[in-house]
Amino acid sequence: MEKSPEIRIALVQTDVHWQDKTANLAMLEEKIWNLKDQADLIILPEMFPTGFSMDAGKLAEPMNLTVCKWMKQLAAQTQATITGSAIIAEGGKFFNRLLWVDPNGLVEHYDKRHLFRMANEDETFSPGKILPVFNLKGWKICPQVCYDLRFPVWSRNGWEDGVAGYDILFYVASWPAARISAWDALLPARAIENLAYSIGVNRVGTDGNGIPYNGHSAAYTFKGEKIADLEESEQIAILSFSASELEDFRVKFPAWRDSDSFQIK
Repeated sequence: MEKSPEIRIALVQTDVHWQDKTANLAMLEEKIWNLKDQADLIILPEMFPTGFSMDAGKLAEPMNLTVCKWMKQLAAQTQATITGSAIIAEGGKFFNRLLWVDPNGLVEHYDKRHLFRMANEDETFSPGKILPVFNLKGWKICPQVCYDLRFPVWSRNGWEDGVAGYDILFYVASWPAARISAWDALLPARAIENLAYSIGVNRVGTDGNGIPYNGHSAAYTFKGEKIADLEESEQIAILSFSASELEDFRVKFPAWRDSDSFQIK
């Protein structure tokens, strides 16, 4: 599919009710129901139905149950693809799974690769093995989840015959306020090194463990220039990304030609 000249992406920066799916889905539905025809992609934070919880035995659900069905409904209603992560049970394991749901009801996913051991996420969840690249209006979009941001090899933009592996890299997150300086530094770095747009969607508020989050959801150009910063309040920003500006820069500054070749095991 030929890439559309632009793509519109909504960043949803919100507080999250602790371990309360019903309250979160109702709250988010109220926030995004009127985005119909305003965005091509709507990005929600990490574990948006529950907050960043390790109580997977209580909160997990299989695919195509409450959360998936809700996302399908909202995607059809808004005519936008909706993405964000949730706690999913599959094959006797738990996954911090990013769900990618289009208006036709197609569901794809990415399981978080790097699990945050400082919160014992690695003892609760199983890591993902495969990094997909989603296609939307001809744009190639690479998903990542929170702690993945600290591992640039996993976000490496692969090039083949001069064609990039992806055009947009995005992170859904529950990134604490205590370490927000790292978030602010690494998001533009990922954009610069991968010659791609970089987006981060983080939550605000305080979770049930008393950990505060202060947002700083943002988007950056392929040069690392800030397009938008949602700062510390609950809000939604709808941004447009230009294909011609991206491709023109890649032609004028083909740093990808000098990249190192390697494989991830």
